[in-house]
Amino acid sequence: MSPKTWQGWVYTVVIVVPFAVFQALPFWPTEIRQVATIIWVALISLDVLHIMANMNSDERECKIEAVSERNSAWTMVTVIAIGVIYQAYKSGTEGAPVDPFLFITLGAGLVAKAISNFYYSRKSL
Repeated sequence: MSPKTWQGWVYTVVIVVPFAVFQALPFWPTEIRQVATIIWVALISLDVLHIMANMNSDERECKIEAVSERNSAWTMVTVIAIGVIYQAYKSGTEGAPVDPFLFITLGAGLVAKAISNFYYSRKSL
């Protein structure tokens, strides 16, 4: 990954050079450097997230994203369901309580899926 335009290179230099100079100069104590680093990384992260959110995606990228989201959702549901089965087994054999958060998570996912299916089945996409 690297910038594709000269503006991207200027952006990178404007981000890196002041931070490198700040870190290289011995005028500030370690605590100030740590706080400045956290603030700098937070600001850069927010800017990168803003840039990513505003990037235009073509139809292929949208389909890839949709498939990726679906696959990750099914993976999470499977892992949570395995956790529920494991906890139910432990509850039966050892009397350990079952974590209600797992049931709440699966129930919330089911409700969100049902509402989404109901809403989009009546709406043309």
